[in-house]
Amino acid sequence: MAAEQLSQSAEYARAQETWRKANVSPLWENRDAHKRGDETIEKPYIWRWSEMQPLIADALALQSTEVAERRVLSLVSPHSPEVKGQAGTTLNLNGGLQILKPGESARPHRHSMNALRFVMSGEGAVTVVDGKECEMAEGDLVTTPGWCWHEHAHHGSAPIVWLDVLDASLHRYLGTDRFQPGPANDLPALPPDSVFAGSGLVPDTGEWAHHYSPVFRYGWKEAASALSSAPISRDGSKRLRYTNPLDGGPVMFSLDCWLIEISGGTQTVAFRTSANAVACVVKGYGHSKIGDTRFDWVAKDVFSLPRGAWISHRAESQTARIFITTDRPVLQRLDLLTEEYAA
Repeated sequence: MAAEQLSQSAEYARAQETWRKANVSPLWENRDAHKRGDETIEKPYIWRWSEMQPLIADALALQSTEVAERRVLSLVSPHSPEVKGQAGTTLNLNGGLQILKPGESARPHRHSMNALRFVMSGEGAVTVVDGKECEMAEGDLVTTPGWCWHEHAHHGSAPIVWLDVLDASLHRYLGTDRFQPGPANDLPALPPDSVFAGSGLVPDTGEWAHHYSPVFRYGWKEAASALSSAPISRDGSKRLRYTNPLDGGPVMFSLDCWLIEISGGTQTVAFRTSANAVACVVKGYGHSKIGDTRFDWVAKDVFSLPRGAWISHRAESQTARIFITTDRPVLQRLDLLTEEYAA
């Protein structure tokens, strides 16, 4: 019997009602069950700094303790799939622009989600992570791994803006998203960052039982210097990876971070991956091709790099630098990471 005839028969209708009452569903009626993966590639999106600046100004004008502690403009892509009714910046990753005025602070709290803060504008703020004070200035990366206590305070003279990126959508999907307000307690004993200052030299700390780096702040000065000294990678750019100094792995269990430098007139070799990423332009201007979409960008623009799309970047200025964070470790641990360069 043909499928159309089957669906119209009285016998089939009775079977459908019986299945419905038993809370079962025929797989052959699910049109999405055997779709090709490339039919559902997410489109990228860009948040231009020129468009964000007036929105940031509006957020700064709001006077409220609640607003001050969560003055974040979430970057919600119209193309990102919803997870439990909420869309993110791209699949698994949620980005936002967090803003603090001088004198403002956010009280201690912690959550199961891993988070990072990449400073886009300003200086003079600090983030305290499990009791360790991390200075914040433009270009600095500060991590707040899952279940680490953290708080923010701004002692500078002008507003500071940083890019937040969290794996919140992933936790919502898994049902593991949890939040706990302070006060902070049971802080772990952490080695000072100074003991990791020597390249390739780390202290014998015994068993480090955490899946994240004991270093929470990666300063811009050191990162920029290391990037300048890096060799040209296979895609035509210089690439620097932020790592856990104890094992050489990613800074956090589910988030990997990179800084890339592209010389003027250079276009990187097209690359695609099953991982998702968020990019923030640190310096220069140029454009990126992401699938069939092209974005022209300048410093402080933020854009998504969804899985499955062919990606290449081109610098039009003398030099361009881009900060990228990705959920690559998640796919790698699940043996679902696929990556390839164009010929």
